[in-house]
Amino acid sequence: MTAPLPTPPLAGGRGGADALRPLLDTVLTALRTGAADRGGPLPAGGPDATAARVRAALGDVFPAHGTGGHEALATLVHTLAAGAADPADPLCAAHLHCPPLAVAAAADLAVSALNPSLDSWDQAPAASVVEELLTTALAAELYPTPRPDALLTTGGTEANQLALLLARERHGPRLTVVHGANAHHSIPRAAWLLGLPPAHALPTPTGTLDPATLDTALTTTPGPVLVTATAGTTDAGLIDPLPALADVCDHHGAELHVDAAYGGTLALSPRHRPRLTGLERARSITLDLHKLGWQPVAAGLLAVPDTRLLAPLAHQADYLNATDDTEAGLPDLLGRSLRTTRRPDAVKIATTLRALGRDGLAHLIDRTCATAEYFADLLDAHPGFELHARPTLTTVLFRPTPTDDDRLATLRRTLLQDGTAVLGRATADGRLWLKATLLNPHTTAGDLDTLIAHLEGRTHR
Repeated sequence: MTAPLPTPPLAGGRGGADALRPLLDTVLTALRTGAADRGGPLPAGGPDATAARVRAALGDVFPAHGTGGHEALATLVHTLAAGAADPADPLCAAHLHCPPLAVAAAADLAVSALNPSLDSWDQAPAASVVEELLTTALAAELYPTPRPDALLTTGGTEANQLALLLARERHGPRLTVVHGANAHHSIPRAAWLLGLPPAHALPTPTGTLDPATLDTALTTTPGPVLVTATAGTTDAGLIDPLPALADVCDHHGAELHVDAAYGGTLALSPRHRPRLTGLERARSITLDLHKLGWQPVAAGLLAVPDTRLLAPLAHQADYLNATDDTEAGLPDLLGRSLRTTRRPDAVKIATTLRALGRDGLAHLIDRTCATAEYFADLLDAHPGFELHARPTLTTVLFRPTPTDDDRLATLRRTLLQDGTAVLGRATADGRLWLKATLLNPHTTAGDLDTLIAHLEGRTHR
């Protein structure tokens, strides 16, 4: 007779912490050994070699008989770490994909253990209050108004979709969305998803949306219109001229939304906040703290100057927010998102803000921006490289010289194949550029020297 299988322990409850402790030792060991095996910012060998290693390590991903928690964690976490593109490595600098702070990741562990869901108060009593405090505080950083508010989202894409949805509910399905060609792809996609007329993209040959170009476009575009500007473009980290764009919108009776997913956290730095002058004139603002905010994914935000602007999201389901429960004083959380089951991402953000304080977070922002300036200085002074422009945020576009676009694309893929460095690519002024998106506050001058040396070695082979 087969013995009954043991019931594995839970992460929560009175015994949850004791059950987690030895497993965490296994996880931390596997993270360390996996990173050591990787040896660089990403695994060497490219996609095929990585896939082969993962398949060999895992074998049957769903075996007939379990291997136990420690073995499963040791195998999976080691394999994950060994095959990761690790944003904590200074030479992993391609995307708006930040290395999370340890304190934020630790807070996320507690959230995973307790597993609250923010679709009703009785699933997340304390977490719902943490979210309320956090969203009110962050909205107040962006809007000097009596009742600012914000919703937590999965990132900039969801926040932009919500902004367009709320504008559609204010103005109807004939709303026209106007944006610069520099805008994030989620803007025209959101217009499509919401059944709006095709979004109208304006040329941005200088990389930012020109107020005169917008003025001309709005003169011939029938209302209602939502203009979306960008504070931190994906390709170059540029910021549109927000005050002038807001003036044009006011003149034509158009609304303004600002996608500040990348650059919005500059508002938390006294040194850099002036770059966002005019941001508060937007009807809605997208912010993303898993970019220049050092949070684990996901940590997006949509802020508005008045909580009443969020009223169209109100929704009712008896099993979550029955009318009599709401009237009796149970908070109604269902209108705080389009999602139902929803992770309390506010906890890791609030933990970070408490741990660092205003001065600590500003220091990280300032330090990272200074690193980008330093890297630009190195490239500008180097005879073997061409700098596209001084960085606005933490993105630096550059290219070896002389070279052509095909060789540049091959160089980038060679670095990936070798596991040496992770750099992005962007097209500007009709040419292809390498893109370093510097989000790691621990990056040193020596790290940047190493990156340049790798590029020199492969450019002049």
